[in-house]
Amino acid sequence: MEFKDKVLTCRDCGAEFIFTAGEQEFYAEKGFEHEPVRCKDCRAARKRQRNDGPREMYTVICSSCGREAQVPFKPREDRPVYCRECFEAHRAYRGA
Repeated sequence: MEFKDKVLTCRDCGAEFIFTAGEQEFYAEKGFEHEPVRCKDCRAARKRQRNDGPREMYTVICSSCGREAQVPFKPREDRPVYCRECFEAHRAYRGA
């Protein structure tokens, strides 16, 4: 498969960035299914933020078992959210 540079738009800052052919090849070799959604600067800022201490946790109701759980991301209305046990079971079922 031949890869060509692509112009993508950063989810966080809205800037355009290049997803190079080499990066695409690397993603394919690693089995990554999705293209990056953040530019290099926003990825670095997000990584620094994660490493600066405890993450903010959100209380949710598991979409599978109905138990209360804590997750390290802000849930969206259009996506199911699972507790740790149901997430692991769902991931194992999908073969991920």
